[in-house]
Amino acid sequence: MTEVCDVLVIGAGPAGLAAARAAATHGVDVVLVDMQARAGGQVWRQDVRRPEASPARKKFQALQARANLRWLGQAQVVAASPGQVLIEEAGLARELSYRALVLATGARELLLPFPGWTLPGVTGAGGLQALVKQGWPIAGQRVLIAGSGPLLLAAAATARAHGAKVVGIHEQAPAAELTRFAARLWRWPDKLAQAAALRARLAGVPYRGASWVCAAHGDGRVREVELETPRGRRRIAVDHLAVGYGLVPNTELAAQLGCALDTGSAHARVRVDDDLATSVAGIYAAGEACGIGGVDAARIEGEMAGHAAAGALDAARALRARREHARAFADLLPRHFALRAQVRQAATAQTVICRCEDVRLGQLDEHADWRAAKLATRCGMGSCQGRICGAALTELRGFAPSAATIASTPAAPAHGARPPVFPTRLASLAGLSYPAQDATAPPR
Repeated sequence: MTEVCDVLVIGAGPAGLAAARAAATHGVDVVLVDMQARAGGQVWRQDVRRPEASPARKKFQALQARANLRWLGQAQVVAASPGQVLIEEAGLARELSYRALVLATGARELLLPFPGWTLPGVTGAGGLQALVKQGWPIAGQRVLIAGSGPLLLAAAATARAHGAKVVGIHEQAPAAELTRFAARLWRWPDKLAQAAALRARLAGVPYRGASWVCAAHGDGRVREVELETPRGRRRIAVDHLAVGYGLVPNTELAAQLGCALDTGSAHARVRVDDDLATSVAGIYAAGEACGIGGVDAARIEGEMAGHAAAGALDAARALRARREHARAFADLLPRHFALRAQVRQAATAQTVICRCEDVRLGQLDEHADWRAAKLATRCGMGSCQGRICGAALTELRGFAPSAATIASTPAAPAHGARPPVFPTRLASLAGLSYPAQDATAPPR
């Protein structure tokens, strides 16, 4: 049996929560879906030791009080076509049809491999935050944070708040760029205040520019980090290393739905117009899926998309100026935190690139593109479906679509995106009446 709703919102982070609230205020029937048990997404992930501090909690409680909103937690979309999705929840499959859809699928961390990055004790910077908030013991451990972007400060502050000894924050961008970035924050007072508050919480922790990880060393788990610094290479003893190079938009579901993607930068994002409508009628996108913009942009775009999906375009358009202001901040990030070539050169021929299928970088040298590499080595064909190694190889080898804009259709999706969106049971896929493959579409 297929359930029906007016507006379906996928993702319950800042953008999804704002979209669901905005749509629900117009009296339409809204369904909010997220793969986590609690709303908040990555940025507002609940801290099990400080549940009262979650900004998502109050917003979510207000949403749950509405009679026209249904919450599906621990549920994930495994297949989709315009007007209909297949959701797996608690091991059960259910079909849901919608009149309008808001994609608030967020982003994932960009991880760039280096020798030793698969050692136990090495995670992403965002990954460390998620682990610690879920109760992973970090108190008393020596933690080094490295990579690029504002996430490093947030990850370090979370680790320190839970008792970790943060031995240093190492940012690959030059110190002069960090100074120029800070000098432009006056246009966004909230961001300036947030940065100052984080730095105050990290008083005494060294924050070094032009410094990046070359390798991690250890026997059975990480023991030392090897860094390239303006004063030459040095080693630092650690118990945990967290390295992240920013975020990458999650576009897989949009691609399966036939939404056009913009590939003007290294990593594709969902193409939207000024009303946040995608190229597929009735489907909107908001937040990081449209390009990394931070929590403020996500909240505003979520609200815009929710209004638009409910048919209230005037309410959505009234927020355009605020969106432009928030997106202007996002434009600063690639300018001041551009990755230097040496970061991409840290991986050697023996470095594992695809952790799922145990594929090393040297095995990919003879392949010209992503498709050839997948067919010959199974790189990207494991349980993460290329979400980690695919983004890394875009940076390391330029394995990305070459067209400026990719227009996809459900029959010929962009980037080879096919169901399932996430690994699932055959019984779940059998429950979907998925459109037949277009016989004229080129093979992938």
